[in-house]
Amino acid sequence: MELSMVVPTLNGRERLASCLDALATHAPEAEVIVANGPSADGTTGMVRGRDDVDVLVEVSDRKLDVARNAGISVATGDVVALVNHGTVIEESWTEALRESLADADAVTGPIHRSVRAGVTTESEERRTIGGREVTYFDGGNVAFTREAIEAVDGFDEYLVIGGARDCAHRLAANDFEVAWSPNLCVTRIDDEDDEDRDWGWKYRALAYRLVKNYGPRPGIFRRTLGDAMSDGVQTAADVVRGDEAPSEWMGNGKRVATNIATGVKDGLWARFKDRSEARNPYGLSARADRAVERYDWRTEPKEKEPEPEQ
Repeated sequence: MELSMVVPTLNGRERLASCLDALATHAPEAEVIVANGPSADGTTGMVRGRDDVDVLVEVSDRKLDVARNAGISVATGDVVALVNHGTVIEESWTEALRESLADADAVTGPIHRSVRAGVTTESEERRTIGGREVTYFDGGNVAFTREAIEAVDGFDEYLVIGGARDCAHRLAANDFEVAWSPNLCVTRIDDEDDEDRDWGWKYRALAYRLVKNYGPRPGIFRRTLGDAMSDGVQTAADVVRGDEAPSEWMGNGKRVATNIATGVKDGLWARFKDRSEARNPYGLSARADRAVERYDWRTEPKEKEPEPEQ
Protein backbone atom coordinates (compact mmCIF):
# COMPACT_ATOMS: atom_id res chain seq x y z
CA MET A 1 0.00 0.00 0.00
CA GLU A 2 1.32 3.41 -1.01
CA LEU A 3 -0.24 6.04 1.22
CA SER A 4 -0.66 9.76 0.55
CA MET A 5 -1.64 11.95 3.50
CA VAL A 6 -3.38 15.22 2.61
CA VAL A 7 -3.55 17.92 5.29
CA PRO A 8 -5.65 20.99 4.40
CA THR A 9 -4.78 23.98 6.56
CA LEU A 10 -5.68 27.62 7.05
CA ASN A 11 -3.99 29.79 9.70
CA GLY A 12 -3.18 26.80 11.88
CA ARG A 13 0.61 26.93 12.00
CA GLU A 14 1.22 25.56 15.50
CA ARG A 15 -1.47 22.90 15.29
CA LEU A 16 -0.25 21.88 11.83
CA ALA A 17 3.25 21.37 13.20
CA SER A 18 1.91 18.94 15.81
CA CYS A 19 -0.14 17.15 13.16
CA LEU A 20 2.93 16.73 10.95
CA ASP A 21 5.01 15.51 13.90
CA ALA A 22 2.46 12.72 14.49
CA LEU A 23 2.46 11.75 10.81
CA ALA A 24 6.27 11.53 10.86
CA THR A 25 6.08 9.28 13.93
CA HIS A 26 3.18 6.97 13.05
CA ALA A 27 3.16 7.05 9.22
CA PRO A 28 6.81 7.68 8.31
CA GLU A 29 6.57 6.06 4.87
CA ALA A 30 3.58 8.12 3.75
CA GLU A 31 3.71 10.84 1.14
CA VAL A 32 2.72 14.04 3.00
CA ILE A 33 0.93 16.85 1.17
CA VAL A 34 -0.04 20.13 2.81
CA ALA A 35 -2.73 22.16 1.05
CA ASN A 36 -2.40 25.63 2.50
CA GLY A 37 -5.19 28.15 2.18
CA PRO A 38 -4.33 31.84 2.12
CA SER A 39 -2.73 31.65 5.57
CA ALA A 40 -1.18 34.74 7.11
CA ASP A 41 0.54 33.16 10.11
CA GLY A 42 3.83 31.91 8.72
CA THR A 43 2.53 28.48 7.72
CA THR A 44 4.40 28.50 4.41
CA GLY A 45 7.76 29.20 6.01
CA MET A 46 7.21 26.56 8.70
CA VAL A 47 6.36 23.87 6.14
CA ARG A 48 9.24 24.79 3.85
CA GLY A 49 11.58 24.45 6.80
CA ARG A 50 10.59 20.84 7.50
CA ASP A 51 12.07 17.67 6.02
CA ASP A 52 8.93 15.53 6.36
CA VAL A 53 6.61 17.28 3.88
CA ASP A 54 6.75 16.16 0.25
CA VAL A 55 4.47 18.71 -1.39
CA LEU A 56 3.14 22.11 -0.37
CA VAL A 57 0.25 23.42 -2.45
CA GLU A 58 -0.75 27.05 -1.91
CA VAL A 59 -4.37 27.86 -2.78
CA SER A 60 -6.10 31.23 -2.83
CA ASP A 61 -9.62 29.97 -2.12
CA ARG A 62 -10.65 29.65 1.54
CA LYS A 63 -13.09 26.78 0.88
CA LEU A 64 -12.04 23.57 2.63
CA ASP A 65 -13.14 21.38 -0.29
CA VAL A 66 -10.91 23.35 -2.66
CA ALA A 67 -7.91 22.61 -0.43
CA ARG A 68 -8.92 18.95 -0.19
CA ASN A 69 -9.14 18.62 -3.96
CA ALA A 70 -5.87 20.51 -4.44
CA GLY A 71 -4.11 17.99 -2.22
CA ILE A 72 -5.79 14.97 -3.77
CA SER A 73 -4.89 16.16 -7.27
CA VAL A 74 -1.15 15.93 -6.60
CA ALA A 75 -1.23 12.74 -4.49
CA THR A 76 0.39 9.68 -6.05
CA GLY A 77 -0.53 6.94 -3.56
CA ASP A 78 -3.05 4.20 -4.25
CA VAL A 79 -4.63 5.22 -0.92
CA VAL A 80 -5.38 8.88 -0.17
CA ALA A 81 -6.11 9.95 3.40
CA LEU A 82 -7.31 13.28 4.78
CA VAL A 83 -6.61 14.54 8.28
CA ASN A 84 -7.44 17.88 9.84
CA HIS A 85 -4.53 20.16 10.75
CA GLY A 86 -5.93 20.37 14.29
CA THR A 87 -5.62 16.63 14.95
CA VAL A 88 -2.88 14.06 15.49
CA ILE A 89 -3.14 10.46 14.34
CA GLU A 90 -2.77 7.87 17.10
CA GLU A 91 -0.39 4.90 17.15
CA SER A 92 -3.08 2.44 15.99
CA TRP A 93 -4.06 4.54 12.95
CA THR A 94 -1.84 3.08 10.23
CA GLU A 95 -2.47 -0.58 11.05
CA ALA A 96 -6.22 0.06 11.26
CA LEU A 97 -6.06 1.64 7.83
CA ARG A 98 -4.34 -1.39 6.30
CA GLU A 99 -6.76 -3.85 7.87
CA SER A 100 -9.90 -1.92 6.92
CA LEU A 101 -8.99 -1.23 3.30
CA ALA A 102 -8.37 -4.91 2.71
CA ASP A 103 -12.17 -5.29 2.45
CA ALA A 104 -13.53 -1.74 1.97
CA ASP A 105 -13.13 1.21 -0.39
CA ALA A 106 -12.86 3.86 2.31
CA VAL A 107 -12.48 3.93 6.06
CA THR A 108 -13.17 6.42 8.82
CA GLY A 109 -12.93 6.36 12.58
CA PRO A 110 -13.37 8.33 15.80
CA ILE A 111 -12.07 11.77 16.59
CA HIS A 112 -11.18 11.99 20.26
CA ARG A 113 -11.74 15.27 22.03
CA SER A 114 -10.31 16.02 25.44
CA VAL A 115 -12.80 17.11 28.10
CA ARG A 116 -12.48 17.64 31.83
CA ALA A 117 -13.80 14.18 32.70
CA GLY A 118 -11.69 12.36 30.13
CA VAL A 119 -12.00 11.88 26.37
CA THR A 120 -15.06 11.85 24.16
CA THR A 121 -15.28 9.92 20.92
CA GLU A 122 -17.54 9.88 17.91
CA SER A 123 -19.40 6.74 16.89
CA GLU A 124 -20.39 5.36 13.53
CA GLU A 125 -23.22 7.20 11.79
CA ARG A 126 -25.32 5.47 9.14
CA ARG A 127 -28.60 6.46 7.52
CA THR A 128 -30.75 5.02 4.74
CA ILE A 129 -31.86 7.66 2.23
CA GLY A 130 -33.58 6.95 -1.06
CA GLY A 131 -32.91 3.24 -0.64
CA ARG A 132 -29.18 3.77 -0.13
CA GLU A 133 -27.34 3.03 3.08
CA VAL A 134 -24.98 5.95 3.64
CA THR A 135 -22.06 5.79 6.06
CA TYR A 136 -21.04 9.31 6.99
CA PHE A 137 -17.50 10.30 7.80
CA ASP A 138 -15.64 13.29 9.17
CA GLY A 139 -13.46 14.83 6.48
CA GLY A 140 -10.74 15.26 9.09
CA ASN A 141 -10.22 11.51 9.49
CA VAL A 142 -10.89 9.44 6.39
CA ALA A 143 -8.98 7.44 3.80
CA PHE A 144 -10.04 6.31 0.32
CA THR A 145 -8.71 3.97 -2.30
CA ARG A 146 -7.72 5.97 -5.36
CA GLU A 147 -10.41 4.18 -7.37
CA ALA A 148 -13.13 5.35 -4.98
CA ILE A 149 -12.15 9.01 -4.64
CA GLU A 150 -11.57 9.37 -8.39
CA ALA A 151 -14.90 7.69 -9.20
CA VAL A 152 -16.77 10.39 -7.27
CA ASP A 153 -14.43 13.10 -8.62
CA GLY A 154 -13.29 14.24 -5.20
CA PHE A 155 -15.21 16.82 -3.18
CA ASP A 156 -17.83 19.30 -4.37
CA GLU A 157 -16.30 22.77 -4.34
CA TYR A 158 -19.69 24.48 -4.45
CA LEU A 159 -20.12 23.67 -0.77
CA VAL A 160 -18.77 25.81 2.05
CA ILE A 161 -19.85 23.22 4.64
CA GLY A 162 -21.12 19.66 4.33
CA GLY A 163 -18.60 18.50 1.74
CA ALA A 164 -17.81 15.25 3.55
CA ARG A 165 -21.48 14.33 3.93
CA ASP A 166 -22.06 15.03 0.25
CA CYS A 167 -19.13 12.79 -0.66
CA ALA A 168 -20.57 10.02 1.54
CA HIS A 169 -23.84 10.11 -0.45
CA ARG A 170 -21.95 9.82 -3.73
CA LEU A 171 -19.78 6.96 -2.51
CA ALA A 172 -22.97 5.08 -1.58
CA ALA A 173 -24.49 5.80 -5.00
CA ASN A 174 -21.44 4.21 -6.63
CA ASP A 175 -21.60 1.13 -4.35
CA PHE A 176 -18.35 1.90 -2.56
CA GLU A 177 -18.19 0.58 0.99
CA VAL A 178 -17.15 2.93 3.78
CA ALA A 179 -15.88 1.00 6.79
CA TRP A 180 -15.80 2.20 10.38
CA SER A 181 -12.74 1.31 12.45
CA PRO A 182 -12.60 2.24 16.14
CA ASN A 183 -8.79 2.02 15.90
CA LEU A 184 -8.49 4.59 13.11
CA CYS A 185 -8.25 7.23 15.80
CA VAL A 186 -7.16 10.83 15.74
CA THR A 187 -7.08 13.20 18.70
CA ARG A 188 -8.18 16.78 18.35
CA ILE A 189 -5.46 19.03 19.74
CA ASP A 190 -7.14 22.39 19.38
CA ASP A 191 -9.47 23.53 22.14
CA GLU A 192 -10.89 26.52 20.34
CA ASP A 193 -14.63 26.94 20.42
CA ASP A 194 -16.47 26.26 17.18
CA GLU A 195 -17.57 29.31 15.27
CA ASP A 196 -21.19 30.38 15.47
CA ARG A 197 -23.38 28.23 13.26
CA ASP A 198 -24.16 29.65 9.85
CA TRP A 199 -27.84 28.71 9.67
CA GLY A 200 -28.14 29.90 6.09
CA TRP A 201 -25.33 27.74 4.76
CA LYS A 202 -26.36 24.77 6.89
CA TYR A 203 -29.71 24.54 5.11
CA ARG A 204 -28.45 25.66 1.74
CA ALA A 205 -25.92 22.81 1.84
CA LEU A 206 -28.50 20.30 3.09
CA ALA A 207 -31.04 21.15 0.37
CA TYR A 208 -28.33 21.25 -2.29
CA ARG A 209 -26.79 17.87 -1.58
CA LEU A 210 -30.09 16.05 -1.11
CA VAL A 211 -31.66 17.44 -4.29
CA LYS A 212 -28.43 16.97 -6.26
CA ASN A 213 -28.00 13.36 -5.17
CA TYR A 214 -31.62 12.15 -4.99
CA GLY A 215 -33.68 14.54 -7.09
CA PRO A 216 -36.67 16.66 -6.00
CA ARG A 217 -38.48 13.91 -4.09
CA PRO A 218 -41.19 14.72 -1.53
CA GLY A 219 -39.24 12.94 1.17
CA ILE A 220 -36.25 15.19 0.56
CA PHE A 221 -38.33 18.31 1.15
CA ARG A 222 -39.93 16.78 4.25
CA ARG A 223 -36.50 16.03 5.66
CA THR A 224 -35.15 19.53 4.99
CA LEU A 225 -38.22 21.36 6.30
CA GLY A 226 -38.48 19.03 9.29
CA ASP A 227 -34.90 19.78 10.34
CA ALA A 228 -35.50 23.51 9.87
CA MET A 229 -38.65 23.43 12.01
CA SER A 230 -36.88 21.46 14.73
CA ASP A 231 -34.05 23.99 14.87
CA GLY A 232 -36.61 26.82 14.80
CA VAL A 233 -38.38 25.41 17.86
CA GLN A 234 -35.12 25.05 19.76
CA THR A 235 -34.11 28.60 18.88
CA ALA A 236 -37.53 29.88 19.93
CA ALA A 237 -36.93 28.29 23.32
CA ASP A 238 -33.70 30.31 23.54
CA VAL A 239 -35.75 33.45 22.89
CA VAL A 240 -38.16 32.56 25.70
CA ARG A 241 -35.24 32.04 28.08
CA GLY A 242 -33.76 35.35 27.01
CA ASP A 243 -30.66 33.77 25.47
CA GLU A 244 -31.45 35.14 22.02
CA ALA A 245 -33.20 38.25 20.73
CA PRO A 246 -36.52 37.83 18.85
CA SER A 247 -35.13 39.87 15.95
CA GLU A 248 -32.20 37.45 15.61
CA TRP A 249 -34.57 34.47 15.63
CA MET A 250 -36.67 36.03 12.89
CA GLY A 251 -33.58 36.93 10.88
CA ASN A 252 -32.30 33.35 11.12
CA GLY A 253 -35.67 32.06 9.93
CA LYS A 254 -35.55 34.31 6.89
CA ARG A 255 -31.99 33.22 6.07
CA VAL A 256 -32.94 29.56 6.40
CA ALA A 257 -35.94 29.90 4.05
CA THR A 258 -33.96 31.87 1.47
CA ASN A 259 -31.03 29.47 1.52
CA ILE A 260 -33.22 26.36 1.27
CA ALA A 261 -34.70 27.80 -1.92
CA THR A 262 -31.21 28.61 -3.23
CA GLY A 263 -29.94 25.14 -2.35
CA VAL A 264 -32.85 23.46 -4.14
CA LYS A 265 -32.30 25.59 -7.25
CA ASP A 266 -28.54 25.03 -7.32
CA GLY A 267 -28.94 21.32 -6.54
CA LEU A 268 -31.26 20.88 -9.52
CA TRP A 269 -28.78 22.69 -11.75
CA ALA A 270 -25.88 20.57 -10.49
CA ARG A 271 -27.93 17.40 -11.06
CA PHE A 272 -28.58 18.54 -14.63
CA LYS A 273 -24.91 19.44 -15.25
CA ASP A 274 -23.59 16.07 -14.08
CA ARG A 275 -26.02 13.23 -14.72
CA SER A 276 -23.47 10.54 -13.89
CA GLU A 277 -23.41 8.79 -10.53
CA ALA A 278 -20.49 11.02 -9.54
CA ARG A 279 -22.96 13.95 -9.25
CA ASN A 280 -20.07 16.36 -8.94
CA PRO A 281 -19.95 19.17 -11.53
CA TYR A 282 -17.59 21.14 -9.26
CA GLY A 283 -15.15 18.33 -8.49
CA LEU A 284 -11.54 17.35 -9.12
CA SER A 285 -11.82 17.36 -12.90
CA ALA A 286 -13.65 20.69 -13.12
CA ARG A 287 -10.62 22.99 -12.85
CA ALA A 288 -6.85 23.06 -12.93
CA ASP A 289 -6.19 26.50 -11.42
CA ARG A 290 -6.62 25.81 -7.69
CA ALA A 291 -2.93 26.20 -6.88
CA VAL A 292 -1.27 29.61 -7.00
CA GLU A 293 2.06 28.10 -5.96
CA ARG A 294 3.36 24.56 -5.64
CA TYR A 295 6.51 23.29 -3.97
CA ASP A 296 7.20 19.68 -4.90
CA TRP A 297 10.16 18.15 -3.10
CA ARG A 298 9.57 14.65 -4.43
CA THR A 299 11.74 15.44 -7.43
CA GLU A 300 13.76 18.43 -6.17
CA PRO A 301 15.91 18.43 -3.02
CA LYS A 302 14.62 20.75 -0.34
CA GLU A 303 16.80 23.63 0.68
CA LYS A 304 16.45 24.44 4.34
CA GLU A 305 15.11 27.93 4.88
CA PRO A 306 15.17 29.89 8.12
CA GLU A 307 11.76 30.10 9.71
CA PRO A 308 10.44 33.67 9.75
CA GLU A 309 10.26 35.37 13.12
CA GLN A 310 6.77 35.79 14.54
